[in-house]
Amino acid sequence: MNNFENAFSSSLVKNKVKRFILFISFVAFSGTQSFAQVSSYYQSALGLRNDSLKSELHDIIKNHTEYPYSSSSTDTWDILKAADRDTANTANVILFYSGRSVDGAQEYNGGNGWNREHVWAKSRGDFGTSQGAGTDAHHLRACDISVNSTRNNRNFDDCTNCVDVIDEGQNTGSKYDQTDWTFEPRDAVKGDVARMIFYMALRYEGTNGEPDLELTDILQSQTSKTPLHAVKSTLLEWHRTDTVDAYERDRNDVVFGFQNNRNPFIDHPELAEHLWGLLEDIQWTGQNTIGIEDVQRDRLVVYPNPTRGIIKWNIPVEEAYLYDLNGRIVLSGKNVKKLKGNLPSGMYILLLKKSDREVEYHRIRFQ
Repeated sequence: MNNFENAFSSSLVKNKVKRFILFISFVAFSGTQSFAQVSSYYQSALGLRNDSLKSELHDIIKNHTEYPYSSSSTDTWDILKAADRDTANTANVILFYSGRSVDGAQEYNGGNGWNREHVWAKSRGDFGTSQGAGTDAHHLRACDISVNSTRNNRNFDDCTNCVDVIDEGQNTGSKYDQTDWTFEPRDAVKGDVARMIFYMALRYEGTNGEPDLELTDILQSQTSKTPLHAVKSTLLEWHRTDTVDAYERDRNDVVFGFQNNRNPFIDHPELAEHLWGLLEDIQWTGQNTIGIEDVQRDRLVVYPNPTRGIIKWNIPVEEAYLYDLNGRIVLSGKNVKKLKGNLPSGMYILLLKKSDREVEYHRIRFQ
């Protein structure tokens, strides 16, 4: 054990009254939006919180106009050719995980064109391509066929043992994990992924024969058809760091034009914090603030807590140590943004060393 470990392991055990500091602040979400103020569309949800807020938002966006997956009339191909259009070449669509622009008219084209990615994997809830969850364009995206196959029904998470995803010989910036059943999209669409997953968990509540979709921090196996999608805490982090842009807002407008419902997490990103994040138990006022201090990157945010095996924070630290209540170091790392391990349930102390004179302590509960 080095001098640094010696200095703090004893104090953590003997001084249980040590102050644990978690810096949380709130920053304004910038950018012009179609719904810059709370419109009549969301008015009925103002002043609500927790389950009441979720229920009212669900009622607002449910009963959308449904389209067939494939048809000689208007179908999801047609919607995606409009929603995922390349603004620099309107005959093309942008492939979601690749960023590559391809001919929109090619559709599947015998495996030589593009196909439709279910961002909420259609096997997670076993809804397939049936009208409703299976054809909801708020979570369908144009995708390269091979990249779609690579993504499969993988959980969304930051990869550890990363493998680059290649499309037409080019590194897409997306990655999959060769150990865990996870997929990490390119940075430019991480927030887009999160907001589509949030939408699905809000829109589909198990009524009228629809699946009851929920978020989880627990990785789901490839074969599981349980209506759960992971990893919630990572998706919240992606939502905070990759904020809504003009393309995403325009896409929301296009899908609204077809389905007559909107993605609330694009119009009001702070809603994710009210339902699953740092603003839980707080009434929604309609103010477009996004919830935590990820823009001012000098402050640490640790998540998820409680956890089932992985602890993350938003900026790298010089050293990280996780102690049990007997003062033993059970996990450690240097220049990392996460610690991972299978530990017995209970309370632990996380020490994060930002510099020689900057140290933070966090209580972490393992479930």
